[in-house]
Amino acid sequence: MTLHVGASAWRAGEREAYVNDLGDDRSLVAVSARSNRAKADKDISEWLPPLEPYRCIYLTDWTAVKTRRGLMIDAREREAMEQLVAGCPDEQLTVTLAC
Repeated sequence: MTLHVGASAWRAGEREAYVNDLGDDRSLVAVSARSNRAKADKDISEWLPPLEPYRCIYLTDWTAVKTRRGLMIDAREREAMEQLVAGCPDEQLTVTLAC
C-alpha cells in the first residue's frame, strides 16, 4: 500500500477505486447538502459534525477511512484527533483494508 499525503496525489485508478468502494460503509456517507457544503474539503482539524454525540463516531470513521486508504495524518489532524479521542473512551476502531 502506498502512503500519500492526501487523495489529491492519487492516480486515476485509486480515485476510481475510492468512489466505487462498497467494501466499507464508512467510505462514503450520505449527508445533507448543507452538511456537505459546510465540510467541503476540510479535514478533522477544521470541521466536526455539529451534533456533538456523533463526533466520536466521526472520529473512528475518519481514522478507519484514512487507514483503509493509506492516507497520512498531518500534525494538525493528529492534534485534533488526540483531543477528540480523550472524550471517546469507549469507541472501538475496526479497519477493513481495501483490496
